[in-house]
Amino acid sequence: MIRINVILISLFVLLSHLSASEAFVQENDTTQELSKKEARKLKRQSKNFRVSILGGPGYTPDFGLLIGGSALMTFKTNKEDSLIQRSVVPVGFALMFEGGFNLISRPQFFFNEDKFRIFGQVIVKNTLDNYYGIGYDTNKEIERGEETTQYRASNWQINPIFLFRLGESNFFTGPLMDLSRDYMKNPSVGVQSDPDYIAQGGTEDGYISLNTGVGVALSYDTRDIPANAYSGLMFEFKGSFFSSALGGDSDYGVASVEYRQYTLLKFLGKRRSLAWTAQSKNSFGEVPITRMQMVGSPFDLRGYYLGQYRDKSTHFAIAEYRHMFNSDKENFWGRMHNRLGFAAWGGFGMMGPDIGHIEAVLPNFGAGLRIEVQPRMNFRIDVGHSPNDGHTLVYFNMTEAF
Repeated sequence: MIRINVILISLFVLLSHLSASEAFVQENDTTQELSKKEARKLKRQSKNFRVSILGGPGYTPDFGLLIGGSALMTFKTNKEDSLIQRSVVPVGFALMFEGGFNLISRPQFFFNEDKFRIFGQVIVKNTLDNYYGIGYDTNKEIERGEETTQYRASNWQINPIFLFRLGESNFFTGPLMDLSRDYMKNPSVGVQSDPDYIAQGGTEDGYISLNTGVGVALSYDTRDIPANAYSGLMFEFKGSFFSSALGGDSDYGVASVEYRQYTLLKFLGKRRSLAWTAQSKNSFGEVPITRMQMVGSPFDLRGYYLGQYRDKSTHFAIAEYRHMFNSDKENFWGRMHNRLGFAAWGGFGMMGPDIGHIEAVLPNFGAGLRIEVQPRMNFRIDVGHSPNDGHTLVYFNMTEAF
């Protein structure tokens, strides 16, 4: 059965760019001496803080009627610093008519001639969610529904990563923090009867897990623009330890390794590239059921419900072709066409109770629309398919999946 999640974002579109520099205050006098193209370029370059917002009413089978969309904020932390990139703050949001909301942001901040970076993510949600259990066989056989898997999730997570450049190299390292609180409220009968839920203290009243972790990150990064790379590679290791001694409820560890690489396909024209990635995430110890490793987010196997397949170890590999259209920008329609593109990907995931035990292979493929809302910054609409389950899901996000 094919099940499609759809959000209609066509009802209103707002693209705004804020905070022009003082150099542009004399716009009327200056632009009289410039062509329209030169005036547009000067105006664009004079702005530091830029905001783009796309959103509107919609509907999903999971959340019912909602208002959802994405916002993108970019700026230089020091406008005079020519060696740092623009910091990127993408925000995805949804307000549900039935009650609840969901917000996720994965910011990238660059400081001091790109000698210091802050990456990470922030998640706040209060929505209906689904818990299927632990392990592939268990999860695949459970039917998604109000009596079998549904509960209300009231969660938040803050996960900053502080990266310092090592000398003049492309190596970065630094500490990370991972703080989260997960509250499974109003669990359905199916959730209440799950053996892992019961073993971890879940009751008919719900389940609460507070997790406090610290760790370290080490990365090698040669990407030209991390939010939408055309060239370069990134290799990253992250290890974190969660402990009751730090104020959390459980003692466990998480280790992940991620590799990404990008190359321009110049023989196909400008702004056509191939990107590929592989990742392995592994947990050890008394891992809360809400903090098991999962696939199915907007940033990996798009097409699988997030959380349907969860266990202590997950792995995936994806290759994605990215294609932006190139056209004459002398008129309105040419400029609009030049902002459009598409992407297509294929990949697979694996999961199991530990790194040496694989229970299943999860194939995945899909395609999507790209809309350039700022230079090298895209809004994406992805349609992903999971052959194992027959689901087709739609995702709306700012910046690329990886």
